[in-house]
Amino acid sequence: MSELKICVIGGGSTYTPELIEGFIEKRDELPVSTIALMDIDEERLRVVGGLTERMLRAAGADIELKLTTRREEALAGADYVITQIRVGGLACRIRDEKIPLQFGVVGQETTGPGGFAKALRTIPVLLDIAHDIAEVAPEARLINFTNPSGLITEALLKYSEVPTIGLCNSPFGFQQGIARQLGVAPQRIRLDYVGLNHLSWIRGVQLDGEDVFAQVLEGAIAQARAGESPFSPQLLETLGMIPSYYLRYYYHHDQVLDEQRRAEKTRGEEVQEIEARLLELYADPNLKHKPPLLEKRGGAYYSTVAVAVINALHHDAGEVHIVNTRNNGALPDLPPHCVVELPAVINRSGAQALPVAPMPPSIRGLVQAVKAYEELTVQAAAEGDERAALQALLTHPLVPSFAVAHRLWTAIREANRAYLPQFERST
Repeated sequence: MSELKICVIGGGSTYTPELIEGFIEKRDELPVSTIALMDIDEERLRVVGGLTERMLRAAGADIELKLTTRREEALAGADYVITQIRVGGLACRIRDEKIPLQFGVVGQETTGPGGFAKALRTIPVLLDIAHDIAEVAPEARLINFTNPSGLITEALLKYSEVPTIGLCNSPFGFQQGIARQLGVAPQRIRLDYVGLNHLSWIRGVQLDGEDVFAQVLEGAIAQARAGESPFSPQLLETLGMIPSYYLRYYYHHDQVLDEQRRAEKTRGEEVQEIEARLLELYADPNLKHKPPLLEKRGGAYYSTVAVAVINALHHDAGEVHIVNTRNNGALPDLPPHCVVELPAVINRSGAQALPVAPMPPSIRGLVQAVKAYEELTVQAAAEGDERAALQALLTHPLVPSFAVAHRLWTAIREANRAYLPQFERST
């Protein structure tokens, strides 16, 4: 078996130990010889890299670790590149959460105007990374975890030639939760899962080929009645489907908006405190495993998803995973060239979305509207098209009027001016 080099762009992320744990656990199947962690923050890279080295040595893993702030050096000769960056850091995330609230819109880092701002900052950087991959690692595959994952993946597939798969931990979390509910191994579950990244629904569940969706839906409704769901039981009964958590920002918008306005801290400010504590823990020379606190950071199953997909690509496994990939007609309600989040066959040639039934009218309009917003956002970010940016906000279902869209764009552009040079060039 040929040895593999893994390059992680954003290697100073507090998520990195979770990823490293995944490669350690799969080392008998996946012949990783080198992991290169690259980050622009030298101090974070030193701290996270130190824990990574201790984890590898404690596990007896024969994997060479390289730390660098130079992107081309990290990428050179890589077989797989994982991107997990946050352009502007948590300070920008907190602004993304606060600005929409000024205009009566939910503030969230991937959904609505907050996700729009993040995409505008991030897409040009990912396209630069893709350019470097094409130059120094032309055989590499890009595995993108950077949010908003669907938008980033669509931009990479439209504006670069680098083969890219977008990942999110949410679909696997869905599968795990349903498996726990049924008391079975997750591998026995198949989901009729449809939508976009952070805008998806489960409309069918099979256990060993047998339809068990009615049981699963009733369980979800019972959880909602007990106050253990982000959704009301009436909503789930009305939909007859199980929505992803992020649909709470649409279905219960006014409730979420009220909660956010009354909250002492945004989620970004909470994460900032968790990350500071995590980095303190990571700096302890006696720590050789990921700490339990990492679970509060979010991103459960991150390593499981990333390593499983890389393993399926490398071994030409033909496994089915839910990923972000080009539609190619699999979901007939959306354009073939756009990116969707669907079950897909993963083999050496990449990810091929499996055909699914058309969406029912109850969700079709929302998905089509958000996809139109995504297409316009990608165009705006990649081309510095200010008109497309304003059209994107105007198209988004959470933005109530042109006046609000215009004020949002003005505020977002001003707050992110240092990160949006593409719009300066276009004026």
